Amino acid sequence: MADNKFKLEIISPDRVFYTGEASMLELNTSEGQMGIYANHIPLTAVLVPGICTIHEDGGEKYAALHAGFIEILKDKITVLAEIAEWPDEIDKNRAEEARIRAERRLSGAGEENVNMLRAEMALKRALTRIGLAEHK
Repeated sequence: MADNKFKLEIISPDRVFYTGEASMLELNTSEGQMGIYANHIPLTAVLVPGICTIHEDGGEKYAALHAGFIEILKDKITVLAEIAEWPDEIDKNRAEEARIRAERRLSGAGEENVNMLRAEMALKRALTRIGLAEHK
């Protein structure tokens, strides 16, 4: 493996989403957006919903990641994602409907039965899906 590449695995509960070599990985963590190159210091971080960019020799690939963990080693990165989706797997209309539902729940914040954290996460997932669907 070349010095400027690392092995990347993205795994979700239902499949091995991606396996290959990359020169850079961009994703969102609880500490902010990260850009990771080969030979990065070892690190573990918590993922938050966002668009992931995989930089390969042939160009860039984009995916939606919805929560999970990332383990960064010198020459290997492993992403354990709750949900991982390619752009062609996203139904934009369904994501728009989910966004509207989440916004309605959040606007009814005074109601007793509204779980604000759950509604906020649903909104973030919907916005990530919409953003990725528009990106393709």
